[in-house]
Amino acid sequence: MNVETLREYCLAMRGVSEDFPFDEVTLVFKVEGKLFALTGLDGPPTVNLKCDPEWSMELREKYEDIRPGFHMNKKHWNTIDLKGKLSEDMIKELIVHSYEMVVKKLPKKLRDNLL
Repeated sequence: MNVETLREYCLAMRGVSEDFPFDEVTLVFKVEGKLFALTGLDGPPTVNLKCDPEWSMELREKYEDIRPGFHMNKKHWNTIDLKGKLSEDMIKELIVHSYEMVVKKLPKKLRDNLL
């Protein structure tokens, strides 16, 4: 998966916006203002995604292209190599999981608007 495909996939989900809150090369995707994915535009093609801590550990053990989140809380975030051996479907599954992890923590009124 390339960064443009990642961007299109993230923006197709309800309530998602993109932003550059940190600098001009770190693209951040938010759902209702809450971060669920970020990618650097100036380095290796990777994306940081939120993940259930237990599943996160399983994924890291099983896939070499999934590592603890770079510059993130390593318990809750993974860095995914977009040009590694993971299938595009698997990467999409991880993006959706990250999105859903954030949505489920939103206030009910906001969650209901996304359903």
